[in-house]
Amino acid sequence: MTTFSISQQKKTFILSISGRLDAKGASVLWHQIPKNRSLKSATMAVLDLENIDYMDTAGAAFLCHLETHFADQGVANIRLKNIKPDHLQLLETLKKIKEKAALNIHVPQLSYIERKGKQFEQSLADTKEFITCTGQITWAMLQSFRHPGKIRWADTFAVAERSGVDALPIVALISFIVGLVMAFQAAIPMRMFGAELYVANLIGISMVRELGPLMTAIVLAGRSSSAFAAEIGTMRINEEIDALSVMGLDPVRFLIVPKIIATTFITPLLTIFSNLMGMLGGALVITSMGYPIVSYYNQIASFVEWNDFAGGLVKCFVFGMLIAATGCIRGYQTSSGPSAVGESTTRAVVTGIVLIAVFDGIFSIIYYCLGI
Repeated sequence: MTTFSISQQKKTFILSISGRLDAKGASVLWHQIPKNRSLKSATMAVLDLENIDYMDTAGAAFLCHLETHFADQGVANIRLKNIKPDHLQLLETLKKIKEKAALNIHVPQLSYIERKGKQFEQSLADTKEFITCTGQITWAMLQSFRHPGKIRWADTFAVAERSGVDALPIVALISFIVGLVMAFQAAIPMRMFGAELYVANLIGISMVRELGPLMTAIVLAGRSSSAFAAEIGTMRINEEIDALSVMGLDPVRFLIVPKIIATTFITPLLTIFSNLMGMLGGALVITSMGYPIVSYYNQIASFVEWNDFAGGLVKCFVFGMLIAATGCIRGYQTSSGPSAVGESTTRAVVTGIVLIAVFDGIFSIIYYCLGI
């Protein structure tokens, strides 16, 4: 049962509460204490809480309401007397939550220029952090190559299986369809000149130099890079990465290096498979037009040179490093919150695809200048 007593000494209003100050007790006092007329002539209020046996968040909220009400009535000095430590801690916690909610409500609206400036500042900070992580990964890779025995080869092979072997069906499907569609589209204008067979030249050179590496990289960016970001991001939220640091293990060499090595060496193999499936898709179209498969093979073999094939594979090694590093860095940057992992995976895929497109353009310029 909750009871209270009110007394007044000169201009000091004294309120003593006893019993259980829970939701039921607070509801009893809620409409009685604020209506007391002796409060109007007081300049100081003292809340004697010595006899409170139990207090929950409802009781703490009631005390906060009393303090606010006393301040509104002109009571300049409000003091809590004989409050128990656990009750005081609960009351302070509730006040902090109330202050934080008030700050969130009264957030000043930024102007257009301020918003853009803040976004630009965040972009610069993100770029700086990305470059810093890239340097850490580069140094860890150099140290790992100097000491190959310290590389976690079991995890490297497991990542290669998940990123490579498990990705074969989707790479085969996309490459086959792209080769098929491209052959059908190219055969329409070629038929006007009776040169449908030269579709094989187009399929061969485009798959080997450009489409094979590019499609494989984009598939891995959407499949493997997001998986790396989600895995490391979850470990970041669960404080497993901090635990590795406490145990004296470098998280970069322990988690990121095996993924980068596996993806770097599995991407060229997937690209070769993608090239083959794209050419098979074109072969299906050419054979449906009455040309033998041998003629299709001879056209590709005579037109596509080894430097074309090597140029595509060089791209693949760079794309593989970009895909793995981007996914791991975005996962490493995961913050706290319910949607943090989802944001990290999205950023990993977007950043990976953007970097793939940029570096593909750089390779095209380099190959053009070298005459390859």
